[in-house]
Amino acid sequence: MTDPIDGFDINDPDLPKSIKKAAFGSGAYPHEDKLDKDDYGTQFYKLQKQLVLHQAHMAKAGTRTIIVFEGRDAAGKGGTIKRFLENLNPRYNIIAALPKPNDRERTQWYFQRYVDWLPAAGEMVLFDRSWYNRAVVEPVMGFCTPEETTRFLEEAPDFEKQLTRDGIKIFKLWLSIGREMQLKRFHDRAHDPLKTWKLSPVDLKALTKWEDYSVARDRMLRETDSAHAPWTVIRGNDKKRLRLNAIRTVLHGLDYEGKDEKEIGEIDRKLVLSAEDFLELKGE
Repeated sequence: MTDPIDGFDINDPDLPKSIKKAAFGSGAYPHEDKLDKDDYGTQFYKLQKQLVLHQAHMAKAGTRTIIVFEGRDAAGKGGTIKRFLENLNPRYNIIAALPKPNDRERTQWYFQRYVDWLPAAGEMVLFDRSWYNRAVVEPVMGFCTPEETTRFLEEAPDFEKQLTRDGIKIFKLWLSIGREMQLKRFHDRAHDPLKTWKLSPVDLKALTKWEDYSVARDRMLRETDSAHAPWTVIRGNDKKRLRLNAIRTVLHGLDYEGKDEKEIGEIDRKLVLSAEDFLELKGE
């Protein structure tokens, strides 16, 4: 299939070679090379220990946490969630990846089916896409009306305010990738028999709507970034750096027994930005 934007054929076996260099350092991505595998393993192990400590505290104190993962198709949401949960108990650390709404759900209050997945005491819920479908995917793909999107953007901060007032901690992460990297990952999925299920018609259609996604994303960040539930943007051309910095962002934002700031490590501020900073830089 030829990408109508750039003229690439994602079935061309030479495509990865032609765009490999462009995929790193593309757009505003500040690193030209992937993180060393051994360095990643060392940092990852320390973070896993801290996540286990947080799990113990969460069970004891009855805290409730939500992590929202949003981003373009192939931005690394699923892989990052998997690394969050690698050594945690799935009974209390839950993935919420909702399918498209059925006929009954389409007649409900928009937030209603997400409420069913909110955490109880001692739980952390990780949303692989969330109610923010209404802000980006649905309007770009024509699955909702402009009026529905506008109403959602007005209501989302109030909805999240109710959650935080009740004691739920919310992290909202937008995982950002460059155009070349998205194309490379789509190509890899198309040629890997174990990953072809990840490539849907909607994903392929997204290749033609890069700018539409950018406009919808920027509007979402502007209108739903708040003091009680701020957005964090993480540049993710390198999956390893993405995963480390996503976990660090959450751990630094949590209070728990045994927290070790040194072991968590410093967030890479070249990769991790507030919504305001990202928009000022006109991010990729």
